[in-house]
Amino acid sequence: MRTAWRPVRPPYGPHQQSTAGRRAAAAALAAAGAADRTVPGDPDGRPRFPPGFAGSISHTDRLAVAVVVPGAAAVGVDIECAAISPRVARFVLSERERHTLLPPAGTCTPRELFSAKEAAFKALNGIGTGGHFLFWKIELSQSDDALTAFYGGATVPVWIRSAEDISFAVAIQR
Repeated sequence: MRTAWRPVRPPYGPHQQSTAGRRAAAAALAAAGAADRTVPGDPDGRPRFPPGFAGSISHTDRLAVAVVVPGAAAVGVDIECAAISPRVARFVLSERERHTLLPPAGTCTPRELFSAKEAAFKALNGIGTGGHFLFWKIELSQSDDALTAFYGGATVPVWIRSAEDISFAVAIQR
């Protein structure tokens, strides 16, 4: 796995966020040994990585990240800096997830689980789970050192890391 981060330049709008994401993707591809380091967008806006290099891009208004995994079937990455309100957590997380993954039973924060679902959504879409679905319909369960995301019979492991003001999640389907 190769990861690259790039700052978003002022005025921090969608164009600058996209540009920072593409620059991060080019750097991650270079670190992974790819000869082709361009990442055009598909008509639906998703980044299209070169053959043999699964990847994903995410950004906030100030920071972009890209993850590339040579030979993987699909990758999803998400970064979140926003606080997730209790109302949003109730909407996005199932009752089972809230009772098993959030304190006191679990150790995850709502922001980490939101990020995990976003990363899993990208990876599951990358392996063609079929049809359109909403990221909050993904179910998460705790397993050893990762979460496992489930949707429509497909599963993908998701790893999360956080600092005080940001959460990072990556899902890799081998």
